[in-house]
Amino acid sequence: MKFFNKHKPNVSAQIGAMKSKYPQFKARHLSNDTVTFIGDLMIKPELPIYSVSVEYRGTLSPRVRVIEPKLVENPPHFYKNTKCLCLYHSDDFKWNCRKLVAKEIMSWTIAWLYFYEAWLQTGKWFGPESHHTPNIIKEDKDD
Repeated sequence: MKFFNKHKPNVSAQIGAMKSKYPQFKARHLSNDTVTFIGDLMIKPELPIYSVSVEYRGTLSPRVRVIEPKLVENPPHFYKNTKCLCLYHSDDFKWNCRKLVAKEIMSWTIAWLYFYEAWLQTGKWFGPESHHTPNIIKEDKDD
């Protein structure tokens, strides 16, 4: 019987899930427990196509960055120091390396981009929010 180990990264599973659900994303294997996926997302036909980088880092929270088009300066729910999207608050969601980027992170990335576009038009963030120190990401800890 094989025991589930939430602390043992499975890069192959991440790559397989992304190929299946988001075939337009290409994987760049960085190490035994790190892989970066880069690809385009079309949120709605009338919105820009976004080129996005998603870094799976094993037990550390994934990092999502928008490559193109460039985001405006100081968008909401964005960490300035790492240039990463803030997709969730650690009080609301606990990442572990067995969760799939394709299932968890990609849907939140698409939602973030949709809410970002709405914010550009209205000045109001319509997405879910958690109140925390803005624009600073703390160093990740192992779960």
